[in-house]
Formats: sequence, structure tokens, C-alpha cells
Amino acid sequence: MQFLFPTFLWSLLAVSIPIAIHLFNFRRTRRIYFSNVSLLKNVEMETSSFRRLKQYLILATRVLAIIALVLAFAQPYLPSQNKTGTNAQSVTSVYIDNSFSMQNEDNNQRYLDIATGKIDQLLTLFRNATRLQLLTNDFSPDEQQLTTTDRVKDRLTTLKLSHTPRSLPTIYKRQENLMARYTGSGKNQLFWFSDFQKSTAGDLGNLKIDSLNKLYLVPVQTTASQNVYVDSVWLNTPFVREFQNNILYVRVSNAGNNDVKNLVVKLFLDDVQVSTAPVSLAPKGSATTAFNFNVRGKGFKRGRVTFDDLPITFDNEYFFVLNASPLIRVVHFSGQSNPARAVENVYSNDSLFTFRSLNATNADVGLLKQADLVVLESLERVEGTLRTEIENFVKKGGSVLVIPPSNPDIVSYGSFLAALGVGGLIERPSNEGIPLANPERNSPFFSDVFEQSVRQENLELPIVKPVWQWQPNGAKILNLRSGDVFLSQSSLQRGKVYVVANPLTDSFGSFAQNALFVPVMYKIAAQSVREQRTAFSFDENTISLTVPEAPQNTVFKLKKGKIELIPVQRLNGNQLTLEMPKSNQLGTDQEMESGYYELQKEGQILQLLAFNHDNLESQLDYFSPAELRQLFNNQPNVQVFDNIADGDFIKEFQKQNIGLSLWKYFLWAALAFLLAEILIIRFVK
Repeated sequence: MQFLFPTFLWSLLAVSIPIAIHLFNFRRTRRIYFSNVSLLKNVEMETSSFRRLKQYLILATRVLAIIALVLAFAQPYLPSQNKTGTNAQSVTSVYIDNSFSMQNEDNNQRYLDIATGKIDQLLTLFRNATRLQLLTNDFSPDEQQLTTTDRVKDRLTTLKLSHTPRSLPTIYKRQENLMARYTGSGKNQLFWFSDFQKSTAGDLGNLKIDSLNKLYLVPVQTTASQNVYVDSVWLNTPFVREFQNNILYVRVSNAGNNDVKNLVVKLFLDDVQVSTAPVSLAPKGSATTAFNFNVRGKGFKRGRVTFDDLPITFDNEYFFVLNASPLIRVVHFSGQSNPARAVENVYSNDSLFTFRSLNATNADVGLLKQADLVVLESLERVEGTLRTEIENFVKKGGSVLVIPPSNPDIVSYGSFLAALGVGGLIERPSNEGIPLANPERNSPFFSDVFEQSVRQENLELPIVKPVWQWQPNGAKILNLRSGDVFLSQSSLQRGKVYVVANPLTDSFGSFAQNALFVPVMYKIAAQSVREQRTAFSFDENTISLTVPEAPQNTVFKLKKGKIELIPVQRLNGNQLTLEMPKSNQLGTDQEMESGYYELQKEGQILQLLAFNHDNLESQLDYFSPAELRQLFNNQPNVQVFDNIADGDFIKEFQKQNIGLSLWKYFLWAALAFLLAEILIIRFVK
């Protein structure tokens, strides 16, 4: 027999108190004389003997009651077969996984509720412990100090789901930090109550547990149930224009092992349902559906994709933001005079564009920072600061359209275009006109330009006189009937480069006067809009946003209702980088909820952002108990239980790892001895 709190055994010295009382009876006796004592002598002898026996019985019951009570407080137990007995210096650290995957259910009871119930039962084995730790995914400061059983139980009643999943190696490192501060003489014991989701568990194969610690893995799981989630949402173009047909693509995935048939997916814009689509999914499969929609009014639109899918509901909604009809900023640098002013006529007569036209000789290259599309028209050469800034502009995601002069400097342009990914530039005589070939209607560039009713052979195509030719490193948008390229699109890192074969003057062809010219120029401008993300994830470490230039000490905030966050931020020009806060960086009354957050500067709303939880938690793939044993097969101090749902879990743990607790039996014995004392005093005469 061993004791959980052996220091209580010093209290056995208390048995000396009743012994001393019985040995030293300080009451004085009085002598009484009788005339005839022959009869009294026999009675006196008999009474004295009986009284002595009664006193010994009372002494025995009192001594045994004190011994039993002291042993009960020392908590004796019979050691288990694993011989992992603990003492008062041991640290007991309990981790409960409160990530969103613990929202799954078994017999209509959440995994999180099952785990908290079992931990509450487990704490009955440590009811008087004062060296306990309850660790969650929140990583709050209160979790990094020892506490009592009662406080742990109180914490369990207020436990909520956390938006920040933690890997198990990170959990163990957190527990190690606490035990290093409170090192005791006994063996420490660690408990992990989790569903052991593979997507968030981390690298368990290389996790080594200190041999002085005992780790108990308690899987909280059943067979994987159905769960459908939105994988991603994107537009067919980065540009949404009001009163026109737009297409939104939604990719939905099934994390379960069963077929999902005709799941109704709904699309909401500004809380108004605008479209629905049925989706059928194979086990572990995905499907993409398209929604057609129109928007009225410019500005940010709050989008939401939703469906009904139980029991996991945290990923049944996906939030996103659309920026309807944003202004397209066009900067035009010109060289030779062009009386036709074709580019200006296209972009300056529509409220969709902001258009600035400058002479290249005194160009303000600072305007490039605010531009989406830069048009270089009829410049004899591109060199110096302008060339350097154009190259940087394209690499950062901007688009440039190059329209040649009548006599281009092939050497200068060849070097410039080669730096932009367009090679093989050569001069081409323009003595006679060449008609354009029919556009490829199946090309993504012309996907929404032509109506289906317009027959291809009815198009009246322009005749042009190209002044140069090149080898496009990308898509050929328009070709000559001779087979050479007339308009091409190339990519350089994040930006696009468009090159035209001739000037837009009447003497070099009729392209600028043709009906094809305006939609082509509109399409170039629309594709030049730098695609803004429709949604972000809480699990991203940093997000980058384009904002109006502001002083370096400007403070940007994220606000949603009563929640107001000031993330760690860096501002470089007009590029703002925000570090997303984790659960342990939030206040007690703050919680990162999926939805829409306003990016504010000094109370002014700059952008509307949508945040969702990462879909790693949506993937229902767990480590089974057998797989966990295989991962820790070389570490005998790691024990894996089969299932927490087993009603005998606590008894099995006590039997295997603590042994048979005897304190309650000694407590009953103490009460029995006290009762025996009362009965002896009352009834033994």
C-alpha cells in the first residue's frame, strides 16, 4: 500500500492524546466507610474489572478512529501494475482540444461536451490536488500556472470553441514550459483529450516525450460523419460591373465518406438571396457550381454562400466581399502627336475610368503607384527613369499597353520589351495593308465580347499596316491573316504586357475606327484591374492590402460590431501588411467570428474585408487509436485509450495507472469506530 499524500501520516501522533487521557486520570477518589462491607467488597471487585474493560474498549475505538481518519487524508492506494504512483509534487496537465472540429457529435452530444464530462470525472481522482493545469487552444495567460481541482472544474463550465487550431507538438511544448517552472520530485502526468484530426495534429512521428513524464492519449471520436464545406470562391473576371451579368464560381467539398445528393447551395448579396444551385458530391469529392448575378449600385457588396449541413455547422457559411464597379485608373504617356486621340476617346468618356494623359518628356512617374493600366503610345524610345518605373510597375501587378510610333527605335524597344518578357522584336515595312483574321471567340479574352447571335463571317474586320513584329510569350489576342500576331498578351510575374503591331493613326490602318477597337480596349482595361481577394482566413499569418498613402504613424483598425482590433501592422507606401491576431492575443470579451470586418483609418472606412475560418478543421480525417499506438510504439511512457465514450474509462485509468484507491474505506472505518464508541458509552453498563 502506498500513499498519495504521505506527509499526512505525521498526524498519527494524535493517537497519543486519547492514550494520555486514559493513562493519566487526574480525578481524585473519595473513601466511604460502611458498617458491613462483606457484601460490598465482592461488588466493588466486579465493577472495577468491568469498568477497566469498558475503558479499554473506548480507548481502542478512539485510537482506531484517529488512525483511520489520518489514513483517509493520506489517500492510500494499491499501486497499479504500471507502477506510476504519483505524489503531492507531481504536476498533472490536462489538454482539451476545443477547436471547431470538436463540434462533431456522437449520439447527439458534442465531442467537446463529452470530453469536458470525462475530465470532470477524472478530476475526482485528484480532488485535493493543487498542482493542476488545464490547457486549451486559447493559450491564455491563466493556463500557464498551476491551479486547484475546483478552479479547473469551474473553467470547464465556461469553455468555448476556439478559432485557432494548435498542433500537438505545440501543445506538448507548452506543457513542458509549465513543468520546467514547477519541477517536483514525482512523475508528471499529461492528458490529451482530442479528436486527433490529421490535418491539424502536426508531426507526431518525431514527437519525443520525456521519459520522466507519462502521457495519456484519450481519443474523442467515432466514425467520420458527413461534412460539406466551401473550398473557395472566385469570379470569372476580377471586375464586377453593375447592371451586367457576372459569374461567381463556388467550389464545394465533401469531407465525409457518404454521397451527398442535391445539396442546395444559396447565394446572398447584401442579405438578399439572389440564386440557388443543387450540388451532388461523391465521398471525399468536390464540385464547382456557377452563379449568375447582377448588382445595383457601386461599392462593396456583402456576399455569402450558405447551405444546411449537420452536425458540423461552423463551416456552413462562407463570407466574401465584391467591389462593384471600381474605378479603373488609366495613365496615358504619349510621344508623337495623334490628332485622332483614339485612346483618350475610349477611356475619358466613361465614368468607369479615371484617365490622365501626359507627354512622356515631362511625365510624372509617381502616378504609376495609383494606376491600373499604363498606355505607352508613340514614344520614340523608352529609357531612363520611365523605363525602370514601368518595369517595377508591371512586376508588382500593373498592366502596360505598348502602341508603337511610326518609326520605332527597334534597339531601345527591343531591350525594353525583352525585359518585360516579349522577345524577338524586329522592324516590319508597312507598305501595304493586311486585314485582321477573325478573332478566336473561344478565347477567354473574348468570352463576353460577342453575342451568340452574331455570325463570325459577318464581322467587318479592319485593315492594318504593322510597323514591327515580335515573338509573343503568351496569348495571341488578334492575328493578321498572314498568320503573324497583331495584339498579344504576355505575363511578367504579377503583371500583364499588351503589345500592338501598328500606331492608331489613319495612315496605319482602320483598327482605331473599327467596331472591334472599343471592346478590345475595354477588355484590356478590365483585365488590368488588380484582382482583389474576395475573402481571407483567420489562420493566415499576414494579409496585404492596397490603401491610400498615409503617414507612417497612421493606425489602421479592424472593426466588426463591438469588436475592434488593432493588429500589428506595417505600412510601405500604399501597401499595408497586417498580422492576424491569435486566440491568446484577444481580450476576454473578444472573439474572432466569421463575417465582415471594416478596415478603418481614423474612423473612416477604407475597405470591407471578409474573414472565414480555415477549412483544415473541416476535413474529417482522424488518427485511430491503433495509428496513435503505432506512432508512439517506441515510447512506453505513452498510453493510448481506445475510446473516451467507454463508460468505464475512469475506472480503467484508475486500475491501470493509479491503482485501487482506499481512502474512502478508511473514512467509513473512522465513522464506524466513532459509532462503536458511542454505542459502548451508551449501552454498556
